[in-house]
Amino acid sequence: MMTLPKGPDSLCFDKDEFMKDDFDVDKFVADCRKRVQLEEMREDLEQYYRLLKTAMVELINKDYADFVNLSTNLVGMDKALNQLSVPLGQLREEVLSLRSSVNEVIEAIDTQLSKQDDIQKKKLCVLRLIQVVRSVEKIEKILHQNTKDTTSLETSSPLLAGQILERIATEFNQLQFHAVQSKGMPLLDKVRPRIAGITAMLQQSLEGLLIQGLQTSNIDIVRHCLRTYATIDKTRDAEALVGQVLVKPYMDEVIVEQFVKSNPNGFKMMYAKLLEFVPHHCRLLREVTGGAISSDKADIVPGYDFLVNSVWPEIIRGVEERVPSLFNPGNPDAFYERYTVSMDFVRKFERQCGSQASVKRLRAHACYQSFQNKWNLPVYFQLRFKEIAGSLENAISDGLEAAPAGSSYHLQVTEVLWSCVCRCWADQVYLPPLAHRFWKLTLQLISRYTSFLTEVLTKTPPPETSKDSIRPLPSSASSTSSRTSQDADSETGSPNVLSTKKLVFIAADVDKLQGQIPDISEMINAKLESIGFKNFAIVSEALQDSSASLSSCIPTLNSRMTQHLTERSIRFLKNASEVPRLYRRTNKEVPTRASAYMENALQPLHQLVTDSKKVVKDSIIQEWLRVTLSDCTHRYFETISDVLSSVRKMEESLKRLKQARKTTTTNTIGINAGPSDDSKIRLQLALDVEYLGEQIEKMGLQPSDITMFSSLLELVQEARDLASVEQTGS
Repeated sequence: MMTLPKGPDSLCFDKDEFMKDDFDVDKFVADCRKRVQLEEMREDLEQYYRLLKTAMVELINKDYADFVNLSTNLVGMDKALNQLSVPLGQLREEVLSLRSSVNEVIEAIDTQLSKQDDIQKKKLCVLRLIQVVRSVEKIEKILHQNTKDTTSLETSSPLLAGQILERIATEFNQLQFHAVQSKGMPLLDKVRPRIAGITAMLQQSLEGLLIQGLQTSNIDIVRHCLRTYATIDKTRDAEALVGQVLVKPYMDEVIVEQFVKSNPNGFKMMYAKLLEFVPHHCRLLREVTGGAISSDKADIVPGYDFLVNSVWPEIIRGVEERVPSLFNPGNPDAFYERYTVSMDFVRKFERQCGSQASVKRLRAHACYQSFQNKWNLPVYFQLRFKEIAGSLENAISDGLEAAPAGSSYHLQVTEVLWSCVCRCWADQVYLPPLAHRFWKLTLQLISRYTSFLTEVLTKTPPPETSKDSIRPLPSSASSTSSRTSQDADSETGSPNVLSTKKLVFIAADVDKLQGQIPDISEMINAKLESIGFKNFAIVSEALQDSSASLSSCIPTLNSRMTQHLTERSIRFLKNASEVPRLYRRTNKEVPTRASAYMENALQPLHQLVTDSKKVVKDSIIQEWLRVTLSDCTHRYFETISDVLSSVRKMEESLKRLKQARKTTTTNTIGINAGPSDDSKIRLQLALDVEYLGEQIEKMGLQPSDITMFSSLLELVQEARDLASVEQTGS
């Protein structure tokens, strides 16, 4: 093989790629582009091209003498070729002549073999026709001998008739085989009427004898008849005959719509009587065919399944034709009862089949599929869907109504949701074939509840607070009680208003519902396990997703709760700006307790703790209080800062005025009249903030947990110190 010169190691390709039989330019370029840019690839190709040209020149120079002598060595070659052409032509003619002779011999042999094969086929057809005629004559002879002294085949001895029928059936089986192989032969058409007569007589005799054996419970006659039917491959005819003669009259007597409707448990009674048919009327057939425990395996007739092919079709045909109301889905409760009773009957009938193979044949039977398809399960589910989903929608339309007394939930909509989920899997509602639909409905119910809460929390406006409620600081306990009562009234307004109480109920219900997700999973798994479902991890994951969806409402709920509490508290904390008015030029005593507005501001928080302590977890309440107090403290800090700044400005202004007056009336030196109004204001604010810290600790929190509280405390402590200095100086 030709070898290419070796190129530099820096080339982006392998030189051996060019020598491959399946070399493809596009693939080569695509592979190179993965490693280098097109410009670099072009430079490498040009470099290797120059190397190839150099190698070619060196190769020519190396074998230059051979190149020059090449034409010289070919002189006289044409004459030598012409000398070989004549003997080669003669040899070709001899080969063609020999090939023609061999082909003629092969054709002659093929013709003879074809004739011999045709003769063999015709001989075989003649032998089959001879066998058909012999079988017909033999059967006619047996029938003639048996009917010589009797008027009909059925009047002879039953056992003898059974033996004769078996002999005839064996011969008839061979007759049918040879007749099928000789189909289209003229002689067969002449014998066909005789074959039809034999067939009719054989079937008539078998039917009469089988009926006689069943009526007299003669096991030998039944065994001979069934074996004969099997011999002539007419087992289905025997099963159909049993269905018409033995099964149908019983079904016509038992399956009566008037009887079913006139009795409360009519369907149960009807199915009970249908199940009695097999042990009471099919014992003999099952013993002969091996369907009974007492059957002798050495003397059974295989190939029959009377329960599947005789009893079951007549039962289903009778039920579908004479009791059509059985499948009516109009009343879901009645439909559920009829369906469960019917499926229980099917299971009990399957247990009577006696073997797994028989059960498989039963489930594959067309009548079995027809019976299952008669039950309009989608319509039943739609009625249940409307009933279950409708109740939840009605509860949602009622808004955030309180749950009835004794409920484990606080909101009616949550109570209805739980009852709807449980109802999906209740014994009087759930049907195994609809497991996938009820599972989907369960997830839809939880999703609908979640979307309802999301909509309520994001779109429902908070309870309105009139501007008139922001009034000056009350001066008596009665005013405090009046204001507290007013706030309480705002909590018990319209059910569509997101009051603190409703928010607490939502949080409690969501938390409890999430805690019951494992109970829902366990309830569903028990139902799915009964139908052979094993991938329970999918169910658990889907329910966890639903739980996570519920959790997505919590941040919005917390925000609404803290916003609501903050608004209720801050409207009182704003009254801190009224403190200077209460002390300036009023000659009030030095303050010794916190202002009334502080108690009013903290009242909603204390009420939240009192009302919610046994409703939601303490950790949830503590988080609400922490966020609310942090927001309130931040805004309260701004109010206090503004008040102290105003006081400081007022104080500086008064000092300047007092200094100006000293210059005109130097003899006016008063006696120490006690703390100034500004000192009282600062002291009052300090008492208010200290009271706030005490109440924070009573709520179970630490002041350090509250944002800005330390700054607020430092601010009022500085004001207190300033008040002390002023009092001492005066």
